[in-house]
Parts: sequence; structure tokens; C-alpha cells
Amino acid sequence: MTSTAIARTHNAFRPIQILVASYLVVSIGTVVAAILMRDDPALVNTAVWIRGSIVVATSILMWFFVRGAARGSSKAYLRLRIASAVMVVAIAVILTVPGPFPLWMKLEQAVCGVVLLVVVILVNQKSVRASFRRE
Repeated sequence: MTSTAIARTHNAFRPIQILVASYLVVSIGTVVAAILMRDDPALVNTAVWIRGSIVVATSILMWFFVRGAARGSSKAYLRLRIASAVMVVAIAVILTVPGPFPLWMKLEQAVCGVVLLVVVILVNQKSVRASFRRE
């Protein structure tokens, strides 16, 4: 990639970086909320701890992916595309299937799902994909 192409890619990824950073902040906030509510088993159960941990881990990974993609890494870009799409599907399952998640966690997941759906849309735009075409 030329320096101009890298600068253009970096600029295109600015809103995506903001969205992924928001996902990271909400994910960490969820674990903090679980810690604060840990004494109420109706609000915080094993599923909340497991899902909360997974979401924080994926949000950290996606942060590294988006940073790498913004610098022009096609591998990081591919990982970001895959991870964001997989997480949207996982969130959709959590929201639609009855299960052990309390309402507050489902609402948090809905927020994360909307944020990540926008990430999926942005990273799959033709103009963004064109930045990573092999020459």
C-alpha cells in the first residue's frame, strides 16, 4: 500500500475505530456492572460471567484488529470482518433464544449488536474492501 492509500484507509477506519472502542467500553462496563450486582443471583448468574468474559475478550481482540486494519493490514481487516460478523450472529442468538440471561444483559447485548452491525456494514463497504485488494 502506498502512503496515500494507507492515509485514506486510516481515515476510513476512524468511525469504525470509534464504534469498536464503544463496544470495548460497553463490554468492560458490563463486567463492572456484574461485579457490582454479584450478590443478586437473579441479576448475575454463571451465564452472565461467561458471556461477559467472552464479550470483553472479543472486544479487546476487535480493538487490535481495527487498529491493524487502519494501518493497512489485510490480515487484521479480514479478522475484523469475520469477528464482527460472528459476534452479531452470536448476539442475535442470545437475544432470540430463551435462556439464562437476565433482561439487563439482553439489553446490553442489543446495544452491542447494533454497534457491531454498523461495524459489519462499514467494513464490508465496497470502498473499504477496495483498499485491501491484492495487486
